[in-house]
Amino acid sequence: MYSLLLDSSNTSLAVGLEKNGKLVAYTSYEAWQRQSECMIPEIDKILDSLHVNRNEIDKIVCAIGPGSYTGVRIALTIAKVSSLCLNVPIYPVSSLRILKDNDKPCICLINARSNRSYFGVYKGNEIIINDTIKTNDEVKEYINLHKDYSICGDARYLGFENKDNNVCLQMISLLSSLKKAENDLSVTPVYLKD
Repeated sequence: MYSLLLDSSNTSLAVGLEKNGKLVAYTSYEAWQRQSECMIPEIDKILDSLHVNRNEIDKIVCAIGPGSYTGVRIALTIAKVSSLCLNVPIYPVSSLRILKDNDKPCICLINARSNRSYFGVYKGNEIIINDTIKTNDEVKEYINLHKDYSICGDARYLGFENKDNNVCLQMISLLSSLKKAENDLSVTPVYLKD
C-alpha cells in the first residue's frame, strides 16, 4: 500500500508517493498560482508511471498550513476529495514542520508577505517554538541570536541562505509521529494572523 503526499502551501507544488517508508516517486517545482491546475495531473503522472492503482493508496499526508491562503486549500481539498472517494484517512501536518532539517535545530520559514513570516522552530520531533507569525525584523533577530540553527524554507527574502529540503522526504520521516484526522472532512487549514 502507498501513502500519497501533498503540499501546495507556498509557491511550490509537491506530490509524492511513499511505500514501506521509502519515497518511490515525487515531483516538486515552482507553481505559484498554478497549483490548482497542476496538482491532479502530477498525481496522475506519478501513479501512471509506477502503474499504481488509486485503490492501492491507504493514506494521504497533507500539509495544512500555515502558508498561502489559496495554496493551503488546494492540497487539502484534493486530499479531502481523495479521502472520501478512496475511503482512506488524512494525516495532516504543519507546512512549517515539513521544512525542518531532520534532527538539527532549525528555524522554518515561509514568506507571509507584508513584512511578516510564518515561523516555527523544531529539533527532530520536538517543537521548540510553535508555528506563529512574526515580523521579519523579529525573525532576523531570532536568527542572529541562534546562528547554530539551520534555516529551512525560502529565507532569501530575508537576505539569508537557506536549506531547501525535500518536503516529501520530510513527510515520510514524520509519518510515525503523525496522527490521522478524527474526521477527514473536518480537517481545517491553519491560517495564522497577527
